[in-house]
Amino acid sequence: MAKKYDVIVIGGGPAGYVAAIRAAQLGLKTACVEKWLSPEGDPVLGGTCLNVGCIPSKALLESSHHFAYAKDGFSAHGIKMGGVGIDVEQMIARKDGIVKQLTGGIAQLFKANKIDWLQGEGTLFPERTVKVKDHMGEVSEYQADNIILAAGSTPIDIGAAPIDGKRVIDSAGALALTEVPKRLGVIGGGVIGLEMASVWSRLGSEVVIFEAMDSFLAGADAGIARDALRSFTKQGLDVRLGARVLSTVTSKKDVKVTYSNTEGEHAETFDYLLVAVGRTPYTTNLVDPSVDLVMDGPRVHVDGNCATNIPGVWAIGDLVRGPMLAHKGSEEGVAVAERIAGKYSFVDYDLVPFVIYTAPEIAWVGKTEQACKQEGLDIKVGSFPFAASGRARAMDAAEGQVKIIADAKSDKILGVHIFGPNASELIHEAVVGMSFDASAEDIARIMHAHPTLAESVKEAALAVHKEAIHAVNKK
Repeated sequence: MAKKYDVIVIGGGPAGYVAAIRAAQLGLKTACVEKWLSPEGDPVLGGTCLNVGCIPSKALLESSHHFAYAKDGFSAHGIKMGGVGIDVEQMIARKDGIVKQLTGGIAQLFKANKIDWLQGEGTLFPERTVKVKDHMGEVSEYQADNIILAAGSTPIDIGAAPIDGKRVIDSAGALALTEVPKRLGVIGGGVIGLEMASVWSRLGSEVVIFEAMDSFLAGADAGIARDALRSFTKQGLDVRLGARVLSTVTSKKDVKVTYSNTEGEHAETFDYLLVAVGRTPYTTNLVDPSVDLVMDGPRVHVDGNCATNIPGVWAIGDLVRGPMLAHKGSEEGVAVAERIAGKYSFVDYDLVPFVIYTAPEIAWVGKTEQACKQEGLDIKVGSFPFAASGRARAMDAAEGQVKIIADAKSDKILGVHIFGPNASELIHEAVVGMSFDASAEDIARIMHAHPTLAESVKEAALAVHKEAIHAVNKK
């Protein structure tokens, strides 16, 4: 007889494990199915984000930033150093150690919350039955009143550059290189492509980014994107817009890339080629063909509450509509667990913060200026440069700006966009404010400590009404 649960979650990434923990906190008998194995072959939780995504990439971004600053930035502070070297193996080992600590932490949270971790591949069958094939090939059967699908996503593979894990790699491969490539090609100028390009460029690689679109960071505010492209180009990233990769030829030592742009076809050779053109929902063996689950293309169809067409079956995270972001999936996980427990819960999809962890960082929430204009909204815009921030100057990080867009009549904040130091942290003042329908004046009247980077958010809010104190107000 199948073991019975209140909730079974298929997937142990940021959406799945958070859903499982919240369900258990609410008194529901909970199990979580996860098949991920570490490089050593040990079962681990955390999914893509923790094992080969968000966390390891931030570890390498931090290490590479320290190296670049030690090499080029310390002298301005009067700090004299000899030759600064790189130990790539130690960087990778540090990154792996952080991942191991955090995946172990989730396992401990599962124990503390009495969540059963079902190790293996989970498949949904009729009558809310889940069959789990473990790593030895044995199959066990479970049932639950509610099943949450949270299997995550996988990198998109393209025919022009098939990933072989040797010379043509995905983001996981880019996080595991044990040498600094002399030349690194990157297909895709989005979040993953820019972050990985930043890591290896700082460490000494010549990096070329092939972006098929004619615009840079089309989802970001156009003005912020222009500033970012200018900055990244100055840093040494070769960003080629309107460049479509046509084919690749690999050898034991390199990969030849043929691409086209408005000037015709060209060919270049790289030590490695990173394919970072996005991700697609991971649905392999997730649902048995006997289950009539409605799909939206590659994604699972859900309503506004993340419920599928099958009663008692829910889907969250990268499997469903919306941006493929860990925090969006986690919020959906909490919301679904609370709905199952009979509580009211919701996710505000209009206030999902976006972050790109380059240097300077890029972050935004809400509408872009171009979107407001396309919608015919009457707006006011205020901006404040970090060059006018005493704290940013003291940090030697005075590049970029804070930009706030507000409704011209109500003064309600519609969007906030930041390119600059610690943008990933600063954006949350905007998220909190906008969650309570804050106006630009609300932010402007809040006292901010001096000197801080956060003062730049206040000044940008003041600038909406041309009242910035530490910058000339544009008429």
